Amino acid sequence: MSHTAHIPSHRKPRRSAPKTALRAGVAGGVLSTIAVAGAAGPAQAEPVARTIEMPTITDGLSTAVAASAQATEQVAQNLRTQAQQDEAAASAAKAAKKAKAEAVRKAEAKKKAEAAAKAKAEAALRASRTQARTTLSAPTGGSPASMAVASSSSSSSSSSSSSSATGSAASVVSFVKAQVGDAYVSGGTGPNSWDCSGLVQAAFRTVGVDLPRISQAQSTAGTQVSLSNLQPGDILYWGGAGSAYHVAVYVGGGEFVGAQNSSTGVVQRPLSYDPPSGAIRVL
Repeated sequence: MSHTAHIPSHRKPRRSAPKTALRAGVAGGVLSTIAVAGAAGPAQAEPVARTIEMPTITDGLSTAVAASAQATEQVAQNLRTQAQQDEAAASAAKAAKKAKAEAVRKAEAKKKAEAAAKAKAEAALRASRTQARTTLSAPTGGSPASMAVASSSSSSSSSSSSSSATGSAASVVSFVKAQVGDAYVSGGTGPNSWDCSGLVQAAFRTVGVDLPRISQAQSTAGTQVSLSNLQPGDILYWGGAGSAYHVAVYVGGGEFVGAQNSSTGVVQRPLSYDPPSGAIRVL
């Protein structure tokens, strides 16, 4: 007996043939299964997930955002500016409309006041003339004979004042009568429209007499004469001498021709239509 026979052997025990064959068969079956699965190929394989690299979209994004913000701010600023301009224009238009209405109101009030003042002055003037004529025509007593003499004298004076014009006076009378029916226009000097002093000035210019242009100056351009001693060609005036507001030409027969107003134009009327304040004689 060996001296080591009693020591267990350190070597692995040999495997029996049946176990080895069994294990080989199992391993072969597994490998066959794997081979079959591999042969089945992609049809039975799980889908493979691919990672696709997307393009980077953040390139220049900050620049685009900044530009968009700037454009938006500019549009907002433009809208604010336009709103301010519209508001200013509306305010200006409103103020102009208000100022115009106020100016029109003041002009109308002034016009009415002037018309009222003129009417009042004319009424007072006519009343004073009526009173003066009443005083002059009132009987002062005396015998019927003296009254008859006075009546005869008055008739004689009237006849004298209505006598036919001659010479330069006739030319003046003929000129103004020829304009009867023409229009009245303030500042008019002919040939188809006149104001009162423009007509008188043009009539006397035909005989070489250059009268002032306005009524006030024409009322002192000659010798003052009585209304009871008028002659054709005398200048009649309404208002005071030197402050007259209207003039005309006495044409005889107790009538005058003058450019009265825009409603009547140039007319021939009796003295009673609008009794004058005084008269001057130039010729």
